[in-house]
Amino acid sequence: MRQTGPIRFSILGSLECWDGDERVHVGGPVNERVLVTLLLEPQRVLPVHRLIEAVWDQDAPATAAHQVRKAVAELRQRIPDGRTLIATDGPGYRAAVTLEQLDLLQFTDALQRARDHIAAGRTTEATALLRTALALWRGPVLSGSGGAVVDAASASLEERRTTAVEQLFELRLEAGESAALIAEIREAIRDNPLREPLRGHLMLALYRSGRQAEALEEYGTIRAVLDEELGIQPGTSLRELHQAILRNDPSLNGPAPTDPAAPAVSGGRSTLPYDLRDFTGREEELHKLLGFVEDADGSGPLIVAIDGMGGSGKTSLAVRAAHRLAERYPDAQLHLDLRGYTPDEEPLTPAAAAEALLRMLGVPGERIPDDPQGRIALWRATMIKHRMILLLDNVVDESQVRPLLASPTSTIVLVTSRALLVDLDAAHSISLGTMAPPDSVALIVSIIGERRAQAEPEAVAELADLSGHLPLALRIAAARLRKRPRWSVRYLVDRLRDDTHRLAELSAGERSVEVTLRLSYEGLDAGYRKSFRLLGQYPGAELDVYTAAALLDLGLRDAEDVLEYLLDMHLVQQHEPGRYAFHDLVRSFAHMLSRTRHSGGTGEFSEEAAGAVRRLMEYSLTASDVACDLLFPGRVRMARPTPSFRPELTPLRTPEAARDWFEREQDSLLAAIALAFRRNLDREVALLAANVVFHLDLRGRLDEFLALCHTAVAAARRLGEADLLRLSLSNLAVACWKRGRFEDGIAAAVEAHELAVELGDRRGQAKDTGVLGLLLATTGRFDEALSRLEQSIALKRELGAERAEAESLSNISAVHMERGDFQEAVRTATRSVHLARKIGALEKELVGLGDLAQAQLAMGDAEAAARTLGTARDRMPAVVAPAERALLLILSAEAEGRLGHRHQVLHWVEEALATKGLEDAPVREATVWNTAGRFFHRCGDHQRALRLHRQAHASAARLGHRVEEAYALDGLAQALAALGHTAEAAERTDAAHAAFRAMGIPGRIHRAD
Repeated sequence: MRQTGPIRFSILGSLECWDGDERVHVGGPVNERVLVTLLLEPQRVLPVHRLIEAVWDQDAPATAAHQVRKAVAELRQRIPDGRTLIATDGPGYRAAVTLEQLDLLQFTDALQRARDHIAAGRTTEATALLRTALALWRGPVLSGSGGAVVDAASASLEERRTTAVEQLFELRLEAGESAALIAEIREAIRDNPLREPLRGHLMLALYRSGRQAEALEEYGTIRAVLDEELGIQPGTSLRELHQAILRNDPSLNGPAPTDPAAPAVSGGRSTLPYDLRDFTGREEELHKLLGFVEDADGSGPLIVAIDGMGGSGKTSLAVRAAHRLAERYPDAQLHLDLRGYTPDEEPLTPAAAAEALLRMLGVPGERIPDDPQGRIALWRATMIKHRMILLLDNVVDESQVRPLLASPTSTIVLVTSRALLVDLDAAHSISLGTMAPPDSVALIVSIIGERRAQAEPEAVAELADLSGHLPLALRIAAARLRKRPRWSVRYLVDRLRDDTHRLAELSAGERSVEVTLRLSYEGLDAGYRKSFRLLGQYPGAELDVYTAAALLDLGLRDAEDVLEYLLDMHLVQQHEPGRYAFHDLVRSFAHMLSRTRHSGGTGEFSEEAAGAVRRLMEYSLTASDVACDLLFPGRVRMARPTPSFRPELTPLRTPEAARDWFEREQDSLLAAIALAFRRNLDREVALLAANVVFHLDLRGRLDEFLALCHTAVAAARRLGEADLLRLSLSNLAVACWKRGRFEDGIAAAVEAHELAVELGDRRGQAKDTGVLGLLLATTGRFDEALSRLEQSIALKRELGAERAEAESLSNISAVHMERGDFQEAVRTATRSVHLARKIGALEKELVGLGDLAQAQLAMGDAEAAARTLGTARDRMPAVVAPAERALLLILSAEAEGRLGHRHQVLHWVEEALATKGLEDAPVREATVWNTAGRFFHRCGDHQRALRLHRQAHASAARLGHRVEEAYALDGLAQALAALGHTAEAAERTDAAHAAFRAMGIPGRIHRAD
C-alpha cells in the first residue's frame, strides 16, 4: 500500500524527491540544478540571475531566464504541492521546506545539536547525533555534476562532513575504542590523505592497540605526503603526538578499552599486496562483491571469481575487497599468484599452491607431506579450521582452484582470471570491462595531479580514450607524464594517435600493455591464435557471426564457437547478443601480429591478413548486393568477379530487413572500404562503394557519400579499369549535385560520359547524360539541360531501364516546369511516379510525387497538389533522407496554405526548417527556405519571410544554384515591399527579372502567385 506524507528531498548525493514511498522524477539537468540550488539555501529568496549562474556558469544562453522560469513551472507541475514548495517571492523563488522534508536541514540540525551536547559534556548523545548526521551523506551534491556554483556549495558541505567525521573519531577514542577504529580511520584517510587530525587519530588508535611501530610509521607517511604534495611539515599537534608516542607518554593511554576481545585464533598472518592509494572507480563491482559476503549462507567456501582482460584491474579490485574484509576474517589474509599468465613461468600446480599456502600460515616444512595429495589434504584440513581470506590470483583455469577448496569452512576465496571460469561450481562471478570515462579521467588526475589535468581537460579525456579506458594502460600513460613533467598531456596524446606505435608507447618499466596482451594470446592454442589474428583485421566497431565466418573462412557454427571461446578469454567483448567487438588496444595488438609473415613483428601485413580483408570485402559486396536489390529495385549492377569462397549471408527477405542490415552495418562497411583502399584492393573498393552510396543517399549522409565517391574514383584510377572509373565518376557527379558542387559534378559527368562512349557502354551513356542534364538545369542552363535529359530518357526507354528512366523523367519535369510548360511537367512527373511504383522503387516514387506537386502548384492547382502530397506523406517510410522529408513537408504546407489552412499546417513548416541533416543537402535547403519564406509572406510574417529569403539567397549564390538564387531575389522583393522598403524592393525585383531572363525562364512562382 502506498505510504503518504510530506514531500521529501535528498540532495546530499544524487538528487532524490520522494512522495511517500514513490520516487518523483523532476526532469532534466536544468530542472535538477534549479531545484538543488533552491534547496541548498532553503527559505531564502534567490533571484533568477543566481539560478542562471548555477545552471550555466558563465555560458548562459540568451534564453536562460526563460528556461529557468520554464524549469520552475515544470518542477511545480511534477512535484506534488509544487506551487507551495517552490514559492515565488519578489524578484525570485524560495524553497519553502521544513526540517523533516530536507536531508540538508537534518544534517545541519544534527551537527548543531551535537556541538551543543559536546559543550555540555554529554558525549554519548553527541556521538549518536554525529552518526545520524553522517548517515545522511550519500556523496557530493548532484554526484559532482552540478556545475561550478553547486560544486562550490558541495565542497563547503564536504568540509563540514569531514570535520564531523574527525569529531566522531575523537569522541570514540575518548570513549576507549581503538583497534575497531583503525580500518574506519584508514578509509577516511584514503578520501582525505592530507587531513592531519585523521592521521593523528589513526596514530593514537594504533598506539593504544599495542602497535607503536605502525603508529610511528604512519607519522613518517604523512610527513612524506605533506612534503611531496605541499612542501610543508606536519603541524604542532601532530609533531607533539609523535614525540609522545616515541617516549611512551602515559597520558596517551586513555580510558579502559571497550573493543571486543582479541580473536581466539593466534598468529594471524597477512600476505596481501598493499591497497592502491589512488584506486579509482569500480564502485559498482566492489559493492557487488561485498554484497556477496553480506548475503552468504551455507557451509561451503564463499567463492567470488573476478574475470576480465589483462590489465583490467582484477587484482586491484580483489585486493581492495580483501582489505575491506580483513577484520571479518582475522585468522589470515593470504594472497597467492598462481602464475597462470606470468612470463617465462609455468602455472603453479594445486600441490605447489597448497605447500605455498601452508608455509604462509607458518606450518613448519617438516610437517608438510612430500606427496602432492598429502599436501593438498593437509591444506584442506587447515582451511576448514580457519576464518580466512584466500586470494588466488592469476588463475589459468578451474582445475588449478578446485583441489584447494574444502567444506565446511568460513573462508572466503577470491579468484582472479583472464578466463571466464564457468565450471567453478557455486562461484559468484564478476566480469570487469573497461572503466567508465569519468573514472578513467579521475584515475589520470589522481596520478598527474589536478593542476596539470585542469590545464588540459580535453587532452586528458582524449588520453583516456586512446588508452582504451583500460586501467593498466591508463596507469602507464599517466606514470609516463608524471615522470616527464615537461611533457604536456597533448604531446603524449599525439604520440598515442599513431596506431602502429601505440602499444610501444604504453610501456613503462616492467609494465607493458603489449606484454600483458601477448601473455593472453600465447595462452591460446595455434588455431585460436590464427583466428584471433584474422578477426583482428575487422575495422568496424562490431561484427556478427556471418562477418566473422568470412574473415575466418569457416562455417557459421565453427565461427561462433571461436567467438564464444575468445569472449570467455576476454580477447573479444560482447555488448549485445550476436555482436562481438575488439577493445581498441586488443585490435592494435592483433594488427601488430599481422604485420609480419611469422606473426611477431611490425613489418608489412602478412598474406594471411590480406586474405582475411579480401574475404571481408567479397562477403560485404555479396551481402550488400542482396540488400540493395531489395531496397532499390530496378537498379543495374556491373558484373562481379568470381569470389574466392562462398560466403554464408545474413538472411534478408524484405526491404525492411535490408534497411535494418544497412543501418547496422553502414559504418563498418565504410571502415572496410577505407581499409581495403589502404591495402590496394581497388576493384573491391570501387564495387562495394557503388552499393554503399545508395544507402548513404537514402539516409541523407551526403558528406560521406561525397567522400566515398572520391575514394572510389581514386581506387579506379589506380586500378586502371575504365568501366569502374566511369561508374565511380558517375556516382561522384550525383554526390556533387547533392552537396552543391555543381562545376565539379559537371566535370565528373562529362568525363564519365566520355568513358562510356569509348567503352560502348550505352547504359553508362544514358545515366551520365541524365546526370549532366540535372546539373545543367540547376545552374540555369535549361536549354542544354532539356536536350541532355531527352537523350537520356530515350536511351533508357530503349534499354528498358525503368528505374533510371523514372529518375530522368522526374528531372525533366522540373525543367519543363521552370520553362513554363506545366502540362508537360505534369505528364512527365506522372509517368515517373508510374514507373517507380511499377518496379517498387519507393524512394524514386516520392521524388516524382514531389516534382508533380510542384508542377501542379506552379499551374495554380493547389487542390491537386494537396492530394498528390497527401499520397506522398501516406507512402513515406520511417527511414527517408532528411532533406527529402523536409521538402515534402514544406510543399505540403504551401499547398494547404494556398487552400486557406495555414494555421493548421504551420507545424509542418517548423518541422521542415528544424530538420536535422537539411544543412548537408544545400540544394534542397535553399528550396525549403524559399518555400517557407513564401509561406510566411502569405501569413503576414514579412520579417521572417525576409530572413528566410536572405538565407536562401546567400546559400544559392555561394553554390551557383541560379534558379533558387533568382527565386530568393523575388521573395526578398515581395517581403521588402510589404515592409515598406520600396526602393530596395524594386532593386531586388529588377535583379530577379534579370536572372530569370538570363536563364530563359518566366519564373513559375512569380506567375503562379
